[in-house]
Amino acid sequence: MNASFYLPTRVFFGDGALQNGAPLFLAAGKHALIVTGRTSARACGALDELCALLDRLGITHTLFDRVTENPPLLLCCEAGKAAYEQGVDFVIGVGGGSPLDAAKAIAAFAANPTISPKALYDSEQRVHSTLPLFAIPTTAGTGSEVNPYSVLTLPGGRQKKTFKADDTWPRAAFVDPRYTATMSRELTVSTALDAFAHAMESYLSPRSTVFSERAALFAATEIFDVLSLYPEQFDSEMRERLSAAATAAGMAISVTGTGFPHPLGYSITLLDGIPHGRACAAFAADYLTYNEKTPEGKARIAAFSAAIGAKPAVLKTYLPALAAVDLSFNEEEIRERVELIVGAKNYVNSPYVLNKEEIYDIYRAHFFKK
Repeated sequence: MNASFYLPTRVFFGDGALQNGAPLFLAAGKHALIVTGRTSARACGALDELCALLDRLGITHTLFDRVTENPPLLLCCEAGKAAYEQGVDFVIGVGGGSPLDAAKAIAAFAANPTISPKALYDSEQRVHSTLPLFAIPTTAGTGSEVNPYSVLTLPGGRQKKTFKADDTWPRAAFVDPRYTATMSRELTVSTALDAFAHAMESYLSPRSTVFSERAALFAATEIFDVLSLYPEQFDSEMRERLSAAATAAGMAISVTGTGFPHPLGYSITLLDGIPHGRACAAFAADYLTYNEKTPEGKARIAAFSAAIGAKPAVLKTYLPALAAVDLSFNEEEIRERVELIVGAKNYVNSPYVLNKEEIYDIYRAHFFKK
């Protein structure tokens, strides 16, 4: 039995989570850098509440609100060096996965302001510990608030690469479902699909443990129960369940990492604008079908399906239907997209390991139009 688990992030959950964890900011320093996007953190009220709290605590704060979707490595490097020059002591990420991922990289660059952008991935050059980090998610999807991963877009904008270090865990996550209330229905579904992919891929992972499996099953069950209602609007109870599930799924992948739907989806996110959660769900049927080829995969899929109350055949239809990805590529366009993702490490993190030709087969089956 593998019952290992490690989570150095303290989680505050529910209404008032930010206020409940406020004393932790005082221990982190006197000058905070707030990392966020242009609008969502303001629209949901999280940014105003955070700034008011920091003011009450007497903590100076600088705002960096230029984070975009699929945050670029170069932008994070620029922001980190500016934070160093401004004397920032700690970093607070506010938003969805992109601001939270960017905050981790920015905190590392702020502590190592002389390194080149790509040296972020070299632990020998990144000699100083990342600045203290805190996370305030405003979506229910990525789980970035409780894992050390920072998925960044490399120069050129055509590939992603994950930055991870022992010190890129947030010290605390403030998960207040109220902050997700301004999300559109479309975004709510997409981020929920992302969290469901985390749960499913973690449960099937050869690295899974007793505790990561419990977190994955809790997350998947909560998400499936909510999404299977096909709500036109998500009420406060639904948003609370999705927020808890997304955080639990983030805990699960902090142990296991993700499986192959994630790299399969990267190209259609970066090149074709398909939101990350929908891009992962588009390949859910392939993930289940290939993993059923192995005894371990078949057994794990059966256990996962039984736990959430949905047969594998239902998931194979249901998840891609919610993703609603409709793209058409010629052979050259397929080759361009596949060659960008064949080197990803996620492929080995499944009972069945895809080879390059099978990746091509999957892309042709989904997208090739004569």
